[in-house]
Amino acid sequence: MTTPSGSPLSRRNLLRAGGGFAGALGTLAMLDKLAWIPQREAIAEEIAFPDIQFDIGAFCPPARTFDGILAGMPPINTAFVTARLARTPSKADAGRMESALRAIEANYPYASGGIFTHVAYSDNYFNRLPANVVSANMPRTLAGNQPVLKRAVASPSDIAPGGHTFQLRRPEFRVPLRLEDNDILFTVRGDDSSFVADVVRFLQGSDRLVGRPVTSPRFDAGMTITSTRAMFVQMGLPRNIADQNNLIFKDFVNPFSPMWMGFADQQVDASAPAPDVTFAGGHGIKLTTAQPGSYFDNGAIQHLSHVLLDLRQFYFDGTPPEEPGDDTREPFEERLQYMFESPPQIQGDADPFRNGGGPRNQTLGSFLPNRFRGAGYARTSAQQFGRIGHISALHRSGRTSDGRPIHIRIDGPGFDAMDTTTGRNTPKLQFSGFFPSADFFADLRRNQSAVDLLEEFDLEEEDHGLERFTTATRRQNYLIPPRRHRAFPLIELT
Repeated sequence: MTTPSGSPLSRRNLLRAGGGFAGALGTLAMLDKLAWIPQREAIAEEIAFPDIQFDIGAFCPPARTFDGILAGMPPINTAFVTARLARTPSKADAGRMESALRAIEANYPYASGGIFTHVAYSDNYFNRLPANVVSANMPRTLAGNQPVLKRAVASPSDIAPGGHTFQLRRPEFRVPLRLEDNDILFTVRGDDSSFVADVVRFLQGSDRLVGRPVTSPRFDAGMTITSTRAMFVQMGLPRNIADQNNLIFKDFVNPFSPMWMGFADQQVDASAPAPDVTFAGGHGIKLTTAQPGSYFDNGAIQHLSHVLLDLRQFYFDGTPPEEPGDDTREPFEERLQYMFESPPQIQGDADPFRNGGGPRNQTLGSFLPNRFRGAGYARTSAQQFGRIGHISALHRSGRTSDGRPIHIRIDGPGFDAMDTTTGRNTPKLQFSGFFPSADFFADLRRNQSAVDLLEEFDLEEEDHGLERFTTATRRQNYLIPPRRHRAFPLIELT
């Protein structure tokens, strides 16, 4: 077996999962055996750390072209670490937080081959601070005059009060949504899963980094880690995991795709430049009252959700093969329309797989353009074709009128047992992203679900994008402050 670049990957070194992973460390241990670590070009040391915490483009390899599509492969591994505080942090805690983050940066290069660590804070955190200090510094939206940070809300397709009930959603994926109550979100990213796991353990209290004694962050506020979740993005890795775990749909996962559903979600033109999604805005995009130089100017909203994927239904239309070799899969043209739009971008005899075999073209069907047809195309599609694609629904409010994105996605596959009804490791979408306000994301997710169009045009559920294949079990919004205020923001003003 080889990787897409031709690097050898021995089956002897692959890890067969024997039980459900409880958190990120189990998934990262699996990835230590399954993923391959690419050779990255060295980054010039004189590049300054970005004040926009998530603006890591200068520290990552340049985007590459696949089948004519420019795509940027992010750090392979990401761990999301959530935490709660017992009380309001002290000013000394801010120094301890900064010291811990600097310790990570001192022990690992700030690069894809090393570690990126970002930290963000929820409304729970800001509610611990004096209201007058928060209101004086919290940006507000230009439309509606609302605070940029609000609690997450359920999407119309989530399993929550008032949500649409998808009859085709299978029982094991009918998991109610939990709106989380954490204070802090650490996002830890890097190519080497052992590096990421080392930092996760450090945040959990190991008092070690790179095998050396380094004091873990301990605060007067009493931080408790509440969850860890691992995400991975590498071409062919989902197929490797499916093969190694003998998942029923394994033969139908594109062996060159970085995503579980066989397509790529890393197109350069699908995400905005980092300044455009900050509160201060950039390139003519400004949606909040924040001004350059204000406290949270280079900050943004980071949303984190945890999504179960029903890939058996996605690939088999609910009817898995009875015998090996049976071709009962969902037609490739149908899956294209669920993901993108109607009519399908590739038509005719274009399925990359024949009878569960390999692709006729190495990346055919994986890298396809994320085309903007206008904010009204989802409605047009519902009227003309009786179906709605995921991407066309996302474009209802996710871009400017001339087609520029106003968000940055950092989503990717996961594989663990968190929130499953079976206790088994299950394919996930670990979704996070950066947005100009919580209201912007809520509108984006509501429009993406397109339940209003489903009901208005009385469409069949099976023709409604990806909603019946996905179940969000957790959501929370955070404010990711500028780097200069990343350690317990506003504490110094109290």
